[in-house]
Amino acid sequence: MKSPVTLTFLGGLGQIGRNCAALETENRIILLDCGQMFPDNLPGVDAILPDFSWVLERSNQVEGCIITHAHEDHIGGLPYLLKEADIPIYGSRFTLGMIQSKLDYAGIRGVKTFELNDYDQKTIGPFDCEFLPVTHSTPSGLMTIFNTPQGAIVHSSDFKLDPTPIDGRVTDLARLKEISQKSGIRLLLADSTNAGSSGKTSSESEIGPVLDKIFSDHENQRIIVAAFSSHIHRIQQIADTAKNAGRTLVILGPSMQRNVTLARELGLLKISDRMISSPEDIETLDHKKICIVCTGSQGEQRAALAQLADNTHRQVTIGEDDTVVFSSHPIPGNEAAVSKLHNDLALLGAQIVHSGQFEVHTSGHGKREELIELHQSVGAEFFIPVHGEYTHLLDHHKLAIENGTDEKNVMLCTDGDQVCLTEEGLEKIQRVSDRKVMVDHQGECVSEELLKERVSLIGDGFVFVRVVIDRESGTLFQDPVVESRGWVEPEDRETWTKEVSKAVVSAVQTSLAGGERDLSQISRQVRRATGQLVSERTGRRPVLIPVVEEP
Repeated sequence: MKSPVTLTFLGGLGQIGRNCAALETENRIILLDCGQMFPDNLPGVDAILPDFSWVLERSNQVEGCIITHAHEDHIGGLPYLLKEADIPIYGSRFTLGMIQSKLDYAGIRGVKTFELNDYDQKTIGPFDCEFLPVTHSTPSGLMTIFNTPQGAIVHSSDFKLDPTPIDGRVTDLARLKEISQKSGIRLLLADSTNAGSSGKTSSESEIGPVLDKIFSDHENQRIIVAAFSSHIHRIQQIADTAKNAGRTLVILGPSMQRNVTLARELGLLKISDRMISSPEDIETLDHKKICIVCTGSQGEQRAALAQLADNTHRQVTIGEDDTVVFSSHPIPGNEAAVSKLHNDLALLGAQIVHSGQFEVHTSGHGKREELIELHQSVGAEFFIPVHGEYTHLLDHHKLAIENGTDEKNVMLCTDGDQVCLTEEGLEKIQRVSDRKVMVDHQGECVSEELLKERVSLIGDGFVFVRVVIDRESGTLFQDPVVESRGWVEPEDRETWTKEVSKAVVSAVQTSLAGGERDLSQISRQVRRATGQLVSERTGRRPVLIPVVEEP
């Protein structure tokens, strides 16, 4: 009897972000990606991670982690995991370079890395792996074929079928067809991001002519282009357009500067030294002769574009002679932040150009026609949609059935599901933790309770009440100290403070007169009196902080 293969989905199934899965056979494990998700309006939270406890409990069984490509939703969790476990990392040269930069920043040393090239075949533990090129919105993405005791398992990675990619590196469906026809493919795991979108995703090479026109239309203005720092092919097109327009590039934002430097060193970006001007010289340069490339197209609070929008950037001041090009679509959940950014920049006088006006961006994920081509090439016996919000997974589930995969062989999974592939078929066997682990900028976990308090503070403020009592005499030692913020308007604060103080005094004196001397019990009375007054008068629920102590 051949060894079963178990797949454990730790993240990425039900949301865009924190992609992480584990393949296990013969008591050995390979991780596939290790990403993070960016928080949406969670105060003090810098990243949302998978729950790594399942991995850490089995860290001595983990042979390595294959990283498919260099986006944050696939690599962002690595610094947090590698602080706790020694796990070798496999990826393309560019991907490993991006990872190394993150590890250096986190102070993590000594991680073993293994470079993967297109069509490499490597044995990692009990898995014989083959790596195929895929086209995506960052260089050197890899599709993985796991040859297992239960047959071939294909993970598509994030991909599109672009016939004219900037680097000439196309998604190799021909090799998938060859494997399928020769030995068959048992299971396909495939990107679902655009499963609900009809047609095909446009080619990255179509963006260049659009940029040419925008630069021509705004030739008398300084042009600022905001893009993803990992989108090296987009940066190449921006650079080519700038060169044709007689402009040099100014690179803003630490991540943009790091990634451009890395890509140039690896030969992935063809930009000469004379094409790059220093940010330090920006105000002395002719605005008509430069193009600023920066981070922050998604409204990230600490990105370069956010600093430009709130007029706090050290080197650049936005004015009426600026045109800002958003060379991206808002990621779902970021729409409000991006809209605010548009407004803030416009108020400073800038002209705004975005994807709603011109085709200045195209997705790195294939749409329905491309997904159908993938399924036809693979011809897998079983299919699990991955990488996407739940609606994306559901759309891909339906697409597979509509295009010939037996309905009983298509399995819809979410984070935490564990499935097993045997000779008998594919079945769910149990669930592991699907908890979203929230961490702050120091990498410390933020509990749900603490987050609730922060959200409450933002919404309703707080009331702090300090009471000093003489337990021996059973009397108040002094009047209560009441401090509040975010609860009432500043001009009304004094009146409310007096009312709270009066209510607290009454409650404490009643409690003391009844013989109560336990400080914790009196603290509860203070909380109750304060909360009741606030609720009755305002209907609000600020955070209440009672402190009861002796002199």
